[in-house]
Amino acid sequence: MGRFTGPRPPRPEACELCGTPVSGDGHRHLVETERRALVCACRPCAVLFDRPGAATGRYRTVPDRYLSDPGHRLDDGAWDRLRVPVGTAFFFHNAALGRPVALYPSPAGATESELDPDAWQSLLDATPLAALLRPDVEALLLRRDAGRTSCHLVPVDICYELVGRMRLLWQGFDGGAEARAALREFSAEVERRARPVPAATSPTGTGAP
Repeated sequence: MGRFTGPRPPRPEACELCGTPVSGDGHRHLVETERRALVCACRPCAVLFDRPGAATGRYRTVPDRYLSDPGHRLDDGAWDRLRVPVGTAFFFHNAALGRPVALYPSPAGATESELDPDAWQSLLDATPLAALLRPDVEALLLRRDAGRTSCHLVPVDICYELVGRMRLLWQGFDGGAEARAALREFSAEVERRARPVPAATSPTGTGAP
């Protein structure tokens, strides 16, 4: 009888649009813009919502673009104006709200920080990456560590994956050693995947790879 009462194996993830099982390289994400929620999708469904004109619909495909800006001009003053109480934050343009949003990982999950328009302008002035963000699906990821700020454009889904890991591992007031190690691992992976932003990059994104 024991073989009937043991835990069931986990169900494979499936595309939330067509029901096709997805895993590994076939697993993509869409953003459902009205709910600001991530949706699992198979590669064919993701391609449908990555075509010209699809950006005005309910779903938008999260791209796989990683860019870095080693020459950014984010100094201590610019960071302080962001009023983020931790050393990691991400920013994206919410099309439904018509404005940029600032979030950071915390024990409670993704926590929103009020973003002053002047603080956002300071980001636009400090790095071309801020102007290249595709609404809802890409984020500007900033990390302040040991007096140094790293600046990357990343897919928005990895930011929420980081939030989930931090919420799971967080201990004590400062997150604890395990959470800090996971954050270092995450940052190293972003650095590995990112390419430097082209020197002559159009704010409309036409100069981006």
